[in-house]
Amino acid sequence: MVEFAGYEMPLQYQGIIAEHTACRTGAALFDVSHMGQVDIADAKAFEALVPGDITGLKPGRQRYTLLLNEAGGIIDDLMVANLGTRLQAVLNAGRKHVDVAHMRAHGLAVETHFERALLAVQGPKAVDVVPEAATLKFMEAAHLTIAGIPCVVTRSGYTGEDGFEIGCAGEQGEVLAEALLARGAVPAGLGARDSLRLEAGLCLYGNDIDETTNPVAAQLNFALSKKRLAAADFIGAAPVNAALADGPAVKLVGIKLAGRAPARAHAEIRVGAEPVGEVTSGCFAPSLNAPIALAYVRADLAAPGTVLDLIVRDKPLAGMVTALPFIPHHYVR
Repeated sequence: MVEFAGYEMPLQYQGIIAEHTACRTGAALFDVSHMGQVDIADAKAFEALVPGDITGLKPGRQRYTLLLNEAGGIIDDLMVANLGTRLQAVLNAGRKHVDVAHMRAHGLAVETHFERALLAVQGPKAVDVVPEAATLKFMEAAHLTIAGIPCVVTRSGYTGEDGFEIGCAGEQGEVLAEALLARGAVPAGLGARDSLRLEAGLCLYGNDIDETTNPVAAQLNFALSKKRLAAADFIGAAPVNAALADGPAVKLVGIKLAGRAPARAHAEIRVGAEPVGEVTSGCFAPSLNAPIALAYVRADLAAPGTVLDLIVRDKPLAGMVTALPFIPHHYVR
């Protein structure tokens, strides 16, 4: 068990590699109840705070979007689903109180449900564990009953695999988890969650993105609606549009390292003796049997195939910029 965002969280149950492999080949269960679930009634008012098309989000659909500040920095990245009568947003654990304060400061009515449980079943056999949600496609959301428990279910996750995120009343979370484990899911902790999301090329807030990060530098252009960019009617629109027009000074890239030693966050990146970037996340990737990293490097060095030195314990390790994701996503579209 380790401290994470003010919560005591499981780092591993039987071992990170075993849990990682269970997710890539079967079905893994993650308890992500530390994340914040909120309800929002006014889609138009919420849309003014993010660069995504929220008013165009159809009932039963979910979208990844970003809360931005005036400088175009990322306050948080979040999932928002249209549940018909309301929007439901899922916020990062360490940012949920900041997010709610930001939204309320801009006149948005937000109803918090931080007491709710949230479980994620991830992997190619996730649908065998949650057959009630088999008809959902990637990024769809629905009210469903799972093992007799009323839930809000989305077909999404943070591993690059097929899977579901399942919200329910807090007092029913343990019962739901036991039912999902009985159906064959393997419990998995933060260690596997991190290696899985890194292989999938997915950012972690506080590591790879923060309030100083422009979404264009973070290669999150897919979260920027062309219609909203043209209207420039959201907080942070001007600096985001400027970064698109001029190009960012740095870009987030994937790097695959030679050898076996991983480079961790804050490792310096050099070309010769010149510093050109910094690692934001790194680990040994079980699926690739090689160390990988996410890093910001000078924009002219961001092309796949570029060779860089990552400084680990004062020694250079050879790395090569690699297209993201490191492994293919397996979402059901």
